[in-house]
Formats: sequence, C-alpha cells, structure tokens
Amino acid sequence: MKIKYIDRETNSIKEEKVAGEKYLKWLYGSPVGMGFLELFLKKKIFSYFYGKLQDNPLSKKKVQAFIQDYDIDMTDYKKKVAEFTSFNDFFYRELKVGARKIDTNAKRLISPADGRLLAYENINIKGLLQVKGSTYSLEELIGDKYLAQNYEQGFCLVIRLCPVDYHRFHFPSEGIPEKAKEINGDYYSVNPIALYKKAQIYCRNKRHLTIFHSVNFDDILLIEVGATCVGSIVQTFTPNKEVYKGEEKGYFKFGGSTVIMLLKPGVLKLDEDLLANTANGFETKVKVGMGIATKK
Repeated sequence: MKIKYIDRETNSIKEEKVAGEKYLKWLYGSPVGMGFLELFLKKKIFSYFYGKLQDNPLSKKKVQAFIQDYDIDMTDYKKKVAEFTSFNDFFYRELKVGARKIDTNAKRLISPADGRLLAYENINIKGLLQVKGSTYSLEELIGDKYLAQNYEQGFCLVIRLCPVDYHRFHFPSEGIPEKAKEINGDYYSVNPIALYKKAQIYCRNKRHLTIFHSVNFDDILLIEVGATCVGSIVQTFTPNKEVYKGEEKGYFKFGGSTVIMLLKPGVLKLDEDLLANTANGFETKVKVGMGIATKK
C-alpha cells in the first residue's frame, strides 16, 4: 500500500518513504511473518535489546546513510553528523533554538510533535478510529473508565511519528502536568501497514499517560505510544510544575511512535483543513508549534 499525506506547509500531497517497508509488509502481510511477530518481535525483550544496539557507539556508522536515504534536513538540529555518539543519539536529536516557530497566541493549541496528524471531533469514546474498519475504546487505551467518560463527544488528535522524524515531544499549551503513568504492553509497529492488519494496536502497545491541567483547554490527556524497537519512552519534565507552551515533555528512543491528545467537548474548534484532510483519508504532516485548534 502507498501511504500518502498532506504536507501542511506546502498544501501538497506527498508519498511517504517507509523505513523497512519490505520487512513491515512481510511481518504484517504473511502467515509466517505474523507468527514471527507474535512469538518474538512484539515482545519487550526484542525492543529492549534492539534499543541497546542503537546505543552502542558502533551504531553511529549508520547515521550518515540514514540521513541520505530519507533526505533528512539536518540544518534544524544542534549537533553535526560527526558529533553523534550512537544511532540513538541521532534518533532523539535536539532542535536548535528557534528551529520551530511556536504559535504564541494563548487561544491556539499547538502540535506537540513533528508527525502525521489525524483529527477527530464529537468522538465516541467506545469506538475511536484506528483505521477504517478498526476501532478501540478510550477506556482500553487509558485503563480508566471514569476518566474516559469526561471525553465523550470531545476531540481526539493522533500524531504518528515516522523513524525519520524528530522524536521529541512537547506541551501543546501552558499548564501543569501530573506525573506520567506507565502502562505496560507490546511493541507492534504503528505504521499504517500494521494498523490495517492488527486491531487495537494503541491499546496493546506500551504507553505513557499524563493528565495535563492546561490553562486554556481544560484537562488534556497526553498519551505517548511506543512501537517496535522503541527501547524507551523518556519523560524529561518535572511533574506538578508549571510548563510553558512548546516546552519539551520527553522523547522516544529508536522506532516509530505515536502521540495522542484527548480534549473535552466544547473547549476548542479544530482547524478545518485538519478535519477535511482526515475525512478524505489523509494524514496531515505538522510540526511542533504549529497552531492546530482555537479556544472557543
């Protein structure tokens, strides 16, 4: 399958170059591949040791080829290629100051990550959409029936990070975050190739949940979902301390990943282009700091 998305900066349709595409198609598209996936690759032990390999200094030899294969623009980042100490050091690379323009309007909610976004309003918390024909419930995702009920008919924003993307995530508004809750799980891929083949991946994978008491958008549920080969989800913020819009929250180690935001009904209006693209079956490529919704 070809994965196409809308680049918001150029308003053009682009085709995603998928890292490990042949491998993903075999794993999720053949009986032998699925068997191998269920027996071994979805397990924590595999992603743990694979992550350790990416921490090894020898892994830095892969960095230059990866940058060239996926046309990654390195001018946005603090370190030069020669300065990375491992592939993971490159993978969770930091941006230069000012590399992402933050929408400072207090009434605007911003994207917390670079990635491909799907936007939903008036959600049914018992049937959140993974892909067409496949749903999951918010209760299963967060493990809290009563907390989930607060978001019925609210908003759901799903931002998928590819292995080629910037892999740090940020706060979408000013506010105070509670301590992140870790929910153990498996390590399936979050690429659309996998999402179409395996039900309820977001509920099955390891994830972190943070209740974020935002200044302008009420309580937001911030959820980071791990994936195949994601060695760790690392939180870098201090719980119960006020944060500013765009401040770093944490980062993923190696692998594709997903950030999900849940907001209560009536608190905002999602940007029309994001809703229209989602309705037409397209993700929208966004960057940290882009305004994506306005306070009502």
